[in-house]
Amino acid sequence: MASIDFEGVGKVFSEGTVALADLDLAIADGEFMVLVGPSGSGKSTALRVAAGLEDATSGTVRIGDRIVNDVEPKDRDIAMVFQSYALYPHMTVEGNLGFPLKMHHQHKAQIADSVASTANRLEIGNLLDRRPRQLSGGQRQRVALGRAIVRDPLAFLMDEPLSNLDAKLRVEMRAYVRHLHEHLRKTILYVTHDQIEAMTMGERVAVMRDGRLEQVDAPQTLYDHPTSLFVAAFIGSPAMNLLRGTLMPANGEGPALELGSSRLPLPPALLERRPELAARTGEEVVVGIRPEALLPAPDSSPALEGPVALVESLGCDLLVHVDVDAPAVVATNGGDTNGVMPNLGRLTARLEPSVRVSPPDRIRLSVDPERLHFFDPRTERALDANP
Repeated sequence: MASIDFEGVGKVFSEGTVALADLDLAIADGEFMVLVGPSGSGKSTALRVAAGLEDATSGTVRIGDRIVNDVEPKDRDIAMVFQSYALYPHMTVEGNLGFPLKMHHQHKAQIADSVASTANRLEIGNLLDRRPRQLSGGQRQRVALGRAIVRDPLAFLMDEPLSNLDAKLRVEMRAYVRHLHEHLRKTILYVTHDQIEAMTMGERVAVMRDGRLEQVDAPQTLYDHPTSLFVAAFIGSPAMNLLRGTLMPANGEGPALELGSSRLPLPPALLERRPELAARTGEEVVVGIRPEALLPAPDSSPALEGPVALVESLGCDLLVHVDVDAPAVVATNGGDTNGVMPNLGRLTARLEPSVRVSPPDRIRLSVDPERLHFFDPRTERALDANP
């Protein structure tokens, strides 16, 4: 096993595109690290640089104690698993599994033993005589994993290996890859654009944007304490609601958050614990609200209010989309924030299925102030992340 370290790694392509900019990331020996981000964020380039398929323009890449910038891919002792499976169609499953060992000139008896052991571990021992075209997508992916495992490399590099599978198979294979990691305890660097995949698989997740790291942490920490608007908008499904508001100074009723025509009281103790937030009274902020933090509110309590635009029933949950008069920060699919919609914001609330509401009913939604996230609208950085 081995750690993988990127130390100030940059990658600029010949046409001038900056794919990686001063990337610093340490992946511990035996860790399952996921790189996640929208298309063009640099995650696949980082993987390819680690594999030696791309040369770093600057910086150092280490695998274990060895600097590998000038080491050929075949000599780095890593194995890659691709989105496309990359199986040889004319070979049987047995031939595909044994091919890497054959290239390393192992004896036939050793190859046969290693292939049998790997196939049994992956529960594909009954498929050894079949060819790739005779396999399902999930079976092909297991063969691709097996071809990587059979070599017993120092580390695995996986580039969106589940993206070709249907939704049900993706869920099954997510659990299977995690189980495999727990059994092998090998270092895995895993690339995906799917934040659900990242959250459910990674021991730590590195969120990338424009070739740079936005935040690296445990999945739950990314969800609960995003350090930037980008991470807040990218992590979570449905996405975090982001509205423009103003922190109002204390008056006879105490400090409050003004969101459009709504005024939500803020406990003084909250501002005492978060001095950077308290210093912004009278200023505009971006407010983040997770859908599950919104609850139906009694008529007499402070709340966000508006007409229901859409209701989506998920069986166990009800997603209620509500138009409010606080301006919204619009996030693209990539998580980038790109402006304000004048006089209109839309909230998504995750409610119990017992809630009876439909368009164009009006609904009042309350939120615990302790579950609010606050961001600087200029720097897009979090203001005193919740403790």
